[in-house]
Amino acid sequence: MTDRGEDITYAALLDHSDRIGEQLSAAGVKPGDRVGICLEKGWRVIASIVAVLSRGCTYVPLDPEYPAARLEFMVSDSGVNTVIGGQDVAGLPETVHRVLPDDCPPQRHHGSRATLAAKTAAYIIYTSGSTGTPKGVCVAESSVLELFRSVQEHMEIGSDDVWAWSHSYSFDFSVWEIWGALLFGGRVVVVPKDATRRPAELLETVAAQRVTILSQVPSSFKYLVKAYPRSRVDLSLRYVVFGGEALDHASVRDWFRLSDGRERLVNMYGITETTVHVTFHEVTPDDVAADSGGTRIGAPLRHLAIALLDPDGQPVPRGEVGEIHVSGSSLALGYHNRPDLTAERFPIRTVGGVAQRWYRSGDLGRQLPDGGFEYLGRVDRQVNLRGFRIELGEVEAAVRGQADVVDAVACVEAVGRGEHLLVVFVVLSDGSTGGAASEVSARLRDACALVLPAHMVPNRFTVVPEIPLTPSGKLDRGRLANAM
Repeated sequence: MTDRGEDITYAALLDHSDRIGEQLSAAGVKPGDRVGICLEKGWRVIASIVAVLSRGCTYVPLDPEYPAARLEFMVSDSGVNTVIGGQDVAGLPETVHRVLPDDCPPQRHHGSRATLAAKTAAYIIYTSGSTGTPKGVCVAESSVLELFRSVQEHMEIGSDDVWAWSHSYSFDFSVWEIWGALLFGGRVVVVPKDATRRPAELLETVAAQRVTILSQVPSSFKYLVKAYPRSRVDLSLRYVVFGGEALDHASVRDWFRLSDGRERLVNMYGITETTVHVTFHEVTPDDVAADSGGTRIGAPLRHLAIALLDPDGQPVPRGEVGEIHVSGSSLALGYHNRPDLTAERFPIRTVGGVAQRWYRSGDLGRQLPDGGFEYLGRVDRQVNLRGFRIELGEVEAAVRGQADVVDAVACVEAVGRGEHLLVVFVVLSDGSTGGAASEVSARLRDACALVLPAHMVPNRFTVVPEIPLTPSGKLDRGRLANAM
């Protein structure tokens, strides 16, 4: 793998992971325990993942860029007692034992390894929660392996491939980017966080490192498309894999026009609770010829099935809209310490005369005449924004937690071609003017940044005298939209 110009062999990676593993054992970590990883994005994160798994344990990503309050919750909720790294990171309790990778003594032999038990998660990734409380999704190692077994039917992946690791390891796209390279013996290129935010720099990195597999959230990809004509770098891409949100048709259309067509553009609908990816669809120019309509997501991978169900849990006729349900061997084990929520989101449904466990996605879709599926948006108040699934209720809970806020409503506003902002309408307490609009926004943004990760911090706050309601007492979204 390559990290900021440094090349690390598989042998060196294994040696380093063994050193970390020995330190974990010395700290009293046992198979089945949960171990936090709180390191700057880099190859040592991957070595730590290997070390945790080789000890039969579960890794819990703790991105040090997350707010201290969120890190503290994730550590407490997951039951983490040992964290790799995190020496200078606020939010980690003093009682947590820290293992520092660079302090691990050299190994002269490979340490002992344990196998993950069937019901032991390989990782727990925390996602946004509708009640304001994040939820930890527990995913088994077998689920990840099933994903890559199935995807080989659609993608030719081998040891010559170079994978760009672009996303936070607290976001499950990283599982695809890291595990994909390791399982096939390929090379991982660590894309620094600054480069992921600068399209021209990302393109230069992808070109210089001869990246062949690049994963992109559509709202980020459009900036790559804009930067590409100016850079005109020589790319070695074989696959660009989209996920996380609906395709931006215009930017994909522009890419087809600019590119020489050597790479395949792939749209893979997926959810953390179903292990990264569910479907496979190779995008064609016809798919993005018009800006209107849904996003084609294709057919499910062979180890999964999709059913479109109505509110009563009954299948809808082909061509009609229903809630996307997913079943199969890569469903998550459930939510950590949330049995009620697990039962609600992973119900037993009888579909086609067979009773089995399904995941209720909250997404709307319909089946097309060719048998593939089309994504049409959300059935509830979870939104996709820049590739992250965000529960608007959690954002609202953070804003309502401020002393001078009486009420708050979060929503997404379209501000340009494929560009969206997270906007919150707030009602301030009686007698509080809140000062100038810019001062209110700055103050509330700073407060939210203390408890929410960066991708959930609202872009704008609008103070209103009251939240508009319908005669039945429900939120009047039409009147609220007029206030934007």
